[in-house]
Amino acid sequence: MAVQQRFTDRTAIVTGAGGGIGEAYARALHAEGANVVIAELNEAAGQAVADSLGERALFVKTDVGHPASTDAMAEATLDAFGRIDHLVNNAAIFGDMELAGLTNVDYEYLNTFMSVNLMGALHCTRSVMRPMGKPKGPDEVRGGSIVNQSSTAAWMGISGFYGLAKAGLNFLTASLAHELGHRNIRINAVAPGPTDTAAMNKQVPVEFQDPLVSSLAIKRLGTPADHVGPVLFLLSDEASWMTGQIVAVDGGQVTRL
Repeated sequence: MAVQQRFTDRTAIVTGAGGGIGEAYARALHAEGANVVIAELNEAAGQAVADSLGERALFVKTDVGHPASTDAMAEATLDAFGRIDHLVNNAAIFGDMELAGLTNVDYEYLNTFMSVNLMGALHCTRSVMRPMGKPKGPDEVRGGSIVNQSSTAAWMGISGFYGLAKAGLNFLTASLAHELGHRNIRINAVAPGPTDTAAMNKQVPVEFQDPLVSSLAIKRLGTPADHVGPVLFLLSDEASWMTGQIVAVDGGQVTRL
């Protein structure tokens, strides 16, 4: 079956795309015709992904925790491709996340964590929103679309500061949907459940994974490929009347009525 080409002549930025789920998003967007910017703090990993994609791919070293870095990311994207149409706010501290509770986490670490896992999405959005919403003509706004990477941890109440950041990200998604609607910019989020990545395997030991899987309606861990379809749908024109939504992609881990 031929690959759809929903993003031909468009430009997408994917943060944290040097591996894991973010890399899967970047590869899928590129396969569907997009120019793709790998916005990644790990220079070796980000450059390797960009090099493997070849033409229409660019690595930009980016620390989403700092607005000056995300502004430079947007500028580099415009210099290379002349436009910004899509953004996936995927970057987060997770695999190497410290294990602590809200009552004992070091405050300095917590501030750094939140600057990336929550504020990073806002920094990136503010950096891209003006070129993304640039008028196409005197009476038309081109607009674009953004997807934030949330987590089912936002609804579980047991995930400490990680869940706190993701709950905040859900609110950020809904609020920005209203602020950016007049620019014809849509913003939604996906909330992955437990997904088989190197980062998750560092956080969740193998002996805890079987009970986790048994609690799911679909009895397996997710894979990065499971999240690609929902994210590309939300970015595409097929979701042109969807904004401010949080879509759980979790094998039935969380049911909201």
